[in-house]
Amino acid sequence: MFNKLISIFILLFLIPLGVNAEEIVPPPVIPEQLQDGMSIEPDIRIISQADRTVKEYRINGQLYMIKVIPEIGYPYLLIDTDGDGAFETTRSGIGEDLLVPNWVLLEW
Repeated sequence: MFNKLISIFILLFLIPLGVNAEEIVPPPVIPEQLQDGMSIEPDIRIISQADRTVKEYRINGQLYMIKVIPEIGYPYLLIDTDGDGAFETTRSGIGEDLLVPNWVLLEW
């Protein structure tokens, strides 16, 4: 009786191990070395004006984000989401194209 109980326990313990066995995943590809003039860190240009501070973020010379910090109010971001060099605009029949600001809701 004791031997049957132990063998059932061992089978129940080993069955999940066989089910969870997966194929060996190849290691990830290592990215190439950075070339001269390339940077991972963004270049930040700070422009102080009378009523606001503007921070321009660039990677490899391409402007991808602008952070506007007004004297009164919350900071907002203008972001080039698709990398074409033009900031996203909202088109309406009212008039000019408007740049759409983004606000940071949560940070941690």
